[in-house]
Amino acid sequence: MAEDTRQDKRASFSALTEHSTNGMARTSGKTGASKKLVIKNFKDRPKLAENYTEDTWLKLRDAVGAIQNSTSIKYNLEELYQAVENLCSYKVSPTLYKQLRQVCEDHVRAQIHQFREYPFYLSTTSSRMNRCWQDHCRQTIMIRSIFLFLDRTYVLQNSLLPSIWDTGLELFRTHIVSDSAVQKRTVEGILEQIELERNGETVDRSLLRSLLGMLSDLQVYKDSFEERFLTETNRLYAAEGQRLMQERDVPEYLHHVARRLEEENDRIVSYLDQSTQKPLICCVEKQLLGEHMNAVLQKGLSNLLDENRVTELALLYQLFSKVKAGLPTLLQFWRDYIKSFGGEIVCTPEKDKDMVQDLLDFKDKMDNVVQSCFARNEAFINAMKEAFETFINKRPNKPAELIAKYVDSKLRAGNKEATEEELERILDKIMIIFRFIHGKDVFEAFYKKDLAKRLLVGKSASVDAEKSMLSKLKHECGAAFTSKLEGMFKDMELSKDIMIQFKQYMQNQSEPSNIELTVNILTMGYWPSYTPMEVHLPSEMVKLQEVFKLFYLGKHSGRKLQWQPTLGHAVLKAEFKEGKKELQVSLFQTLVLLMFNEGEEFSMEEIRAATGIEEGELRRTLQSLACGKARVLNKNPRGKDVEDGDRFNFNNDFKHKLFRIKINQIQMKETVEEQVSTTERVFQDRQYQIDAAVVRIMKMRKTLSHNLLVSELYNQLKFPVKPGDLKKRIESLIDRDYMERDKEIPNQYHYVA
Repeated sequence: MAEDTRQDKRASFSALTEHSTNGMARTSGKTGASKKLVIKNFKDRPKLAENYTEDTWLKLRDAVGAIQNSTSIKYNLEELYQAVENLCSYKVSPTLYKQLRQVCEDHVRAQIHQFREYPFYLSTTSSRMNRCWQDHCRQTIMIRSIFLFLDRTYVLQNSLLPSIWDTGLELFRTHIVSDSAVQKRTVEGILEQIELERNGETVDRSLLRSLLGMLSDLQVYKDSFEERFLTETNRLYAAEGQRLMQERDVPEYLHHVARRLEEENDRIVSYLDQSTQKPLICCVEKQLLGEHMNAVLQKGLSNLLDENRVTELALLYQLFSKVKAGLPTLLQFWRDYIKSFGGEIVCTPEKDKDMVQDLLDFKDKMDNVVQSCFARNEAFINAMKEAFETFINKRPNKPAELIAKYVDSKLRAGNKEATEEELERILDKIMIIFRFIHGKDVFEAFYKKDLAKRLLVGKSASVDAEKSMLSKLKHECGAAFTSKLEGMFKDMELSKDIMIQFKQYMQNQSEPSNIELTVNILTMGYWPSYTPMEVHLPSEMVKLQEVFKLFYLGKHSGRKLQWQPTLGHAVLKAEFKEGKKELQVSLFQTLVLLMFNEGEEFSMEEIRAATGIEEGELRRTLQSLACGKARVLNKNPRGKDVEDGDRFNFNNDFKHKLFRIKINQIQMKETVEEQVSTTERVFQDRQYQIDAAVVRIMKMRKTLSHNLLVSELYNQLKFPVKPGDLKKRIESLIDRDYMERDKEIPNQYHYVA
């Protein structure tokens, strides 16, 4: 019966309560009714048991001792933590802090004996110190975990007190690391290990990392270690630099320096403090590079550039860019090398034949070095331009002349070595070299002479290439520079139109000629001057010339025509045993061959008398017809050269696989006299330009001192000129009454209107 009653009570209690979602039970009351829960402090604070503080401290001290001696702790860590919290709650924190510090200090002070008792071995000292430090850190962390409440309340609220961890560091620093003997041994042990590693031996990097980390944590790294380390490094690399500069060649030395820098950077990453990086790397760079910059460059730069050692040059630039004054020094040596090497190309007459190609190759090579090795450094590009301009003008006029001839060789028909795109690239490169030349008028004179030959003999490889070169020159030097060259092209185009009209004119003539005549009309001012040569033309040719003269002067009255037989050429029809052939020949060759229509054999003297061709020209003409590849004449006696008394007859047995055969005139190599005359013409033109410039300046300024006049002339003239030459031209103009000297100030001139 009683049991049933209890069950009912439970059931009814269960009905009166309901469970909330968080598992707390609450009383269910009427809807809207609520009760407040009030929590009040104890009226009296609970008192600690008698001797609680002393007993608790003994317990804590035992625990700390166990940690320091690496033995098991008798008490539960949570219990110890709670004990510290209880003591702190009852204002015992200051005493507890002092007691803990004293216990730790006593223990640390006792550790110093192990470093004094044992014999002095650097390697064992390092290991023992590391073990002592690691133990100390581990113990401090354990002790702090027990006294964490003290650390986070009392110590945190007192800014002057160091934390438990900082106290541990301070004690270790004061009683162990600051001991002069211990510190000296420790640092010497570290330095010994680093030196062994630098000498190629394997060392325990983790040990070094730990010891250096210790010095850093204890804030004695800089004073105790870094200064001595940098001094030792300085000494080591100073000696190494001196030794290796004597023993090794430059490429090997550069790779060694790069390897050393890499090793030192690796040491910083592995075990040295980051703050050491800058002074350490500076020290290595100074001793291995800074002290030997001139020696490295004098010993090796020329060889590296000569052999095009791109990898080593890039390394050289990279290393020198790190050293103070490294790049300016490299720049100076680079500039001097270009001047020296280029000067040898330009100033060696034996190399004239290949000068331009050598210059182009050299420029390509230097461009590649700047781009691949010198990071396209603007200063190096400008230094290269300046050096090229200096050495290329060491020998006046000749480079300009040879560049003009090089362009001629590339633009002449028969130049199979280049496609149009390649030819365009070559011309662009030529223009870069051309920019460096001061005497551009010399280039113009020789270029004009060669262009005339190409246009008149029809030897130009491509009209597009010719016009492309002309536009490049115009862009570089202005319209005035190319006006005569453009005039030559205009003459050729106008000549084509005139010939169309002349053919129509000939069709209307009552006596049509069986010879077809093509004439190029050249404006004398545009073209090079040619020495007129009187030759004896066949009557049909003379008659045809007169017809053309009447036709042309009828359209252009007041003009004068002067025939230039040296530039003429013709197509002859000839019959041999093998059959008919067409011979493409010069006018001089034509006159010689036509003689064999009148007779079978002639001597050289007879041919000369009949044709009127100058002796040297006639020898070359006969040589081309009787001694060349296509021998349409026989020479008696046989031989390569034409001598006085040689006789010639028509070679009826001549055979050739082609129907139209071009017989090239043997070209007379440009004589020294011709070159001198072209150069003299340029010099004469320069004198006229100087005179014109002086008069122009004086007319505008009226009165001017000699120095100002010379300065103004240098600004206006586009070619190099010596002060002495200017003085002569000024004297000449004074003599011709264009200007006069001031009567009182002889250094001053007045314009004479």
